Amino acid sequence: MPILLILCCKTFSQTTGNKTVDFTLPVVTLMDVEPSGTIALNYTAPSEAGRQISAPAVNTTKWINYTSAIAPGGISKRITVAINQSLPGVDIKIQAAASGTGGGTLGAPSGQITLSTTAQTLISGIGGAFTGNGTNSGHRLSITLSTNTYANLFAGSNTPVVITYTITE
Repeated sequence: MPILLILCCKTFSQTTGNKTVDFTLPVVTLMDVEPSGTIALNYTAPSEAGRQISAPAVNTTKWINYTSAIAPGGISKRITVAINQSLPGVDIKIQAAASGTGGGTLGAPSGQITLSTTAQTLISGIGGAFTGNGTNSGHRLSITLSTNTYANLFAGSNTPVVITYTITE
């Protein structure tokens, strides 16, 4: 007796395909100082004759925030700082702390700088990075006044000094 055996099986096949996706990432260079507004640094008169005036406490209320994306093969960015005028007998100093927030290639602070009307590098080596936005994000700034030549000090009030921050390649 002949036996007839019929086998059924399913066959599976795999196919692949390609799709082109266009991708654009613009060069980005954004920076601000938070919070907005001015700061007041005021010397204090001594309470007793023969003592020197007291410099104000260090101001640490300002933060630098930035976002950066550089072109392929592009150079890193830096933040410079300058003032619009000097004050006779007074040094205005600034220092940026290392960024504790954000991600990417964050910049490196250059240490304390005595400000002048010539731009100086405050933070260098910024690559593709972001620091977070607002206070307590980015690089905390310490701004200090100190007397450099006591004989050059002159009484005055509300002398505005503008600090200009610039991010550039």
